[in-house]
Amino acid sequence: MRKKKRQEIEEAINDLRRIYHAINQYSRTAERETGLTGPQLWALQLLFTAAPMRLSTLAAGMYLRPATVVGIVDRLEAKGLVTRTRSQDDRRAVDLALTPKGEEVVANAPQAAQTMLLKGLEALGEQELDLVVEGMKLMVRILGAEKITPQPLSLG
Repeated sequence: MRKKKRQEIEEAINDLRRIYHAINQYSRTAERETGLTGPQLWALQLLFTAAPMRLSTLAAGMYLRPATVVGIVDRLEAKGLVTRTRSQDDRRAVDLALTPKGEEVVANAPQAAQTMLLKGLEALGEQELDLVVEGMKLMVRILGAEKITPQPLSLG
């Protein structure tokens, strides 16, 4: 193997390690400071910016399926951080909102890794985002992970 290719492979592996480490560190810090997982903190932060919100809207904002977000919201509600109330506009719908305790947690919490990732990706130009997407697809293919169902980012 030529030297340049070996260096590039080493760089790619080290960059993956850095990404894993960064997400892990953010998740540990969030959990230590708030008692919440990264996805739970991310949900609170999204609700903080736009509550009341429907579960489907929250799921779309988190790029997750509503069924996955139900579990996150159930745990937040059990901790007294989120409320569910029948919508005044549509009695079939349920609105999510933060409790005063939830607002306090968000105000004192570190930024979730997911929030940083999302903001960073949104800030990219179209060509840069295309490069990231293509690179990630290649990594998924290399790891044979095409059939793995994506789960919320929560390490630690």
